[in-house]
Amino acid sequence: MQLSVIILNYNVRYFLEQCVLSVQEAITAIDAEIIVVDNNSSDGSVLMMKEKFPAVKLIENTENFGFPKGNNIGFRQAKGNYICILNPDTVVAEDTFVKILAFAERQYNLGIIGCRLIDGTGNFLPESKRGIPTPWVAFTKIFGLYKIFPKTKLFNQYYAQYLDENETGKVDILVGAFMFLKKELYGELNGFDENCFMYADDIDLSYRALLLEKNNFYFHETTVLHYKGESTVKDENYMKRFQESMNFFYQKHFKKSRFFSIFIKIGAFLFSTAKMFQGKPKDNPLPESYFLYSQNENFAKKLASILENKVGFLDFNGEKMVNSCLLLKGKRVEIILDNRYVSFKKCIEIIETLKDKQVTFKIFPKKTGFIIGSNSRNDRGQIVKIE
Repeated sequence: MQLSVIILNYNVRYFLEQCVLSVQEAITAIDAEIIVVDNNSSDGSVLMMKEKFPAVKLIENTENFGFPKGNNIGFRQAKGNYICILNPDTVVAEDTFVKILAFAERQYNLGIIGCRLIDGTGNFLPESKRGIPTPWVAFTKIFGLYKIFPKTKLFNQYYAQYLDENETGKVDILVGAFMFLKKELYGELNGFDENCFMYADDIDLSYRALLLEKNNFYFHETTVLHYKGESTVKDENYMKRFQESMNFFYQKHFKKSRFFSIFIKIGAFLFSTAKMFQGKPKDNPLPESYFLYSQNENFAKKLASILENKVGFLDFNGEKMVNSCLLLKGKRVEIILDNRYVSFKKCIEIIETLKDKQVTFKIFPKKTGFIIGSNSRNDRGQIVKIE
């Protein structure tokens, strides 16, 4: 078997369903399996998997073991030569695994491969490629120096800004939302460190691959949609968790430093203080208009009834894409992409092409009864049932 895709789920039932659908489309030409590990969800995820995906290998944990142990449990049942660790709040393109497998087969001394990730609004996620978070690099992250001096090597290492997002190349650290590696290497590394704090597990695995003199890669030729808000909410606790993860990683791999702990605590305090003065984020206003990319008029009428608003049609084929962009410019609109009519890959391309502060996106995954999306990488996603 070529590939085992391991998806660890915890209470994201609808995102999981869409993710598995997209993975099924992406492995049709590959000898592959999907392994879903559920960490004792209470939202009906397990029942959904049994009813809709009976052929998918499902592991039901009796408690929430966390990210590292959950994925390690899935790995122990994997049969593929390659492993892909995949978040359930992702959507892969139909050719994602074909492209990455071909790239992997051409590499010597391969470590871990990550790919280009965008959020639900179409914006590139910089954590798709990162550098080793040494004390200095962590300092530039916490105090935002990488934003002030994005072209200066001294400050731009946390997000590996020396490598363009549209360029494939070697990097140090990949993100746990999508990690592709040989099964043999995962075993040699003993998988994720189950003692890791949140946010350090993927950094630690990537770094240990480097210690074995393996080559980690950022691969830009496929883009995966990652609804980041489902797994990472930037609230007041975010910097505390970040501080804990950096402390864990640093104490494990580098000499302990009191100075390091002090400036991370200062950064966490400043971040939390800023959040306190900002207050809770305001709710986004509802779209003024809804547009559907589909050819199904009955579906448009049904959506109009549910959304209590008119639903127009859009055409993104050829030159009509330009006209559609002009039509949407400056307006607060939501675009609904009908997966029965347009592929997951095309959905991802449209979301990225039309990204705009005023535009939000939802996907209607085929064989489902809901539309789904995320209007912000910092907040939970939105699900609207249409059945």
